[in-house]
Amino acid sequence: MSRLKTSLPESIAATVKATVADWQSRGNMQRLWQRDATLWTGTDEANWLGWSDIVDEQIAQHDQLVKLAKEVQTRGFQHVLLLGMGGSSLCPEVLRMTFGRFPHFPTLHVLDSTDPAQVKAFEHLIDIPKTLFIVSSKSGSTLEPNIFKQYFFERTKQAVGAVKVGSQFIAITDPGSKMQQVAEADRFLHIFFGRPSIGGRYSALSNFGMVPAAVMGVDTKKFLARAAEMTRACGPGVTVNDNPGAALGIILGTAANAGRDKVTIITSPGISDLGAWLEQLLAESTGKVGKGIIPVDREHLTTPEAYGSDRVFVYVRLESGADADQDAKVAAIEKAGHPVVRITMADIYDLGAEFFRWEIATAVAGAILGINAFNQPDVEASKIATRDLTSAYEKTGSLPAEKPVLEDEGIKLFTDEKNAAELAKGVRGDRSLAGYLKAHLARIQGGDYFAVLGYIQMNAEHEPSLQALRHLVRDKKRVATCLGFGPRFLHSTGQAYKGGPNSGVFLQITCDDAVELPVPGQKYTFGIVKAAQARGDFQVLADRGRRALRVHLGSNLKAGLATLQTAVQRAL
Repeated sequence: MSRLKTSLPESIAATVKATVADWQSRGNMQRLWQRDATLWTGTDEANWLGWSDIVDEQIAQHDQLVKLAKEVQTRGFQHVLLLGMGGSSLCPEVLRMTFGRFPHFPTLHVLDSTDPAQVKAFEHLIDIPKTLFIVSSKSGSTLEPNIFKQYFFERTKQAVGAVKVGSQFIAITDPGSKMQQVAEADRFLHIFFGRPSIGGRYSALSNFGMVPAAVMGVDTKKFLARAAEMTRACGPGVTVNDNPGAALGIILGTAANAGRDKVTIITSPGISDLGAWLEQLLAESTGKVGKGIIPVDREHLTTPEAYGSDRVFVYVRLESGADADQDAKVAAIEKAGHPVVRITMADIYDLGAEFFRWEIATAVAGAILGINAFNQPDVEASKIATRDLTSAYEKTGSLPAEKPVLEDEGIKLFTDEKNAAELAKGVRGDRSLAGYLKAHLARIQGGDYFAVLGYIQMNAEHEPSLQALRHLVRDKKRVATCLGFGPRFLHSTGQAYKGGPNSGVFLQITCDDAVELPVPGQKYTFGIVKAAQARGDFQVLADRGRRALRVHLGSNLKAGLATLQTAVQRAL
């Protein structure tokens, strides 16, 4: 089983030791396993702990996964396209990126973006008559999986006919959901049920993670056995000191309370996508009522002096594929006195164990922060803002008009009145793109973090551009930086950005879509949905008093990103 080793500054180590003793004396891990809501805020937490014993149920019903894997092979599917969002898509994506393709099994693809170019790119990747579609949605009412289903169901119907279309679709959803009704009406091949007492981000070891795992050829028996081992190690009878999930959660919660609330996630190359799943789990669970842990994923490691005193570093190291450069940089960070937590995975099947360890750790950290680790009020606020905008579009055929605060070099800047007034003071007569960016970035103070929110296609061309932006700011301002692609981050880190500590400075990036794609049965298109999501996201950031600026690029995205990067360099 994966091992945990820590190197903590004396002040944190002493508080951690005292907290471990306190948790042991008060029987807090027994309370967690007994689903005692008063361990958190005493509201509805007891209703959301179904993930704690899901592994045993999955092992008991394992023959269903084996049967499905064989059926997929027999049917000769070459591709599987999972249509989901947030908790329904991030675990399958980690599995796809980590395990790759197994011989004699289809290739798994995961679509979790409303960007029309991205939807089209996935359509080009697959051969529709030889593709199995998995529509994954807990509530069945989430906008994105529903419009993905509408689009690909229509495309498949055109390719194979109305009689056969349903036999290429599987639903994973909670019992009684709207998606169950749709799947039954459209005669889907199978419906696999989630457990209503498990929230999306805690659902990796339920059917939401294990059905895609089986379909792509992962040895789910071995995977769940590793998870079961960790479940026992984190059990109610284990002392807190020896409990790998509790130990990690106490470190994270204690460090956050002491001002080290940025958790920098470092992963070996072979498990590089684990951070995307951890981001959602940590940010959406802990980032609320002005508190929270801000996960920092995919930030390139640099020399120790670039880091402030607001970070904890967690290094998840894959023994069978470690990176010597990473090892050396982490050793230097540790030597400089920064808190470092090392988790060693023997091989990639230890992911099963890590999923469970981090779920326990996140629940424990939430209890230490004194928040409900299972709700997501600010994600719901963004969804409502988006729904209002798409409803307005259905009625009027257009989104409400907007006026930029600046138009320069083919780029428009938008923000709310309060931010506009603050920026106007900061530009001091330099009403240029670089001038506004300089005023915006000057608002970053020590202990803050900078987040790039890219509502553009997530691909190998755009990611390096946005990575370059975040690293320019990190190296100049010496602050933690985050990068998310919209709308997927709305269902993960978006909660902490809006509900967590007001220490974020946000740069939202939108564009004119070069591709337009209709949503069957709706007036709005994928591009309109994405624009509404970006605007809804920004509106809630502004409502929460966040320091935010939106940069709108034209339809030539490559040129727009280059202009933006140059302007940021000038601004810094």
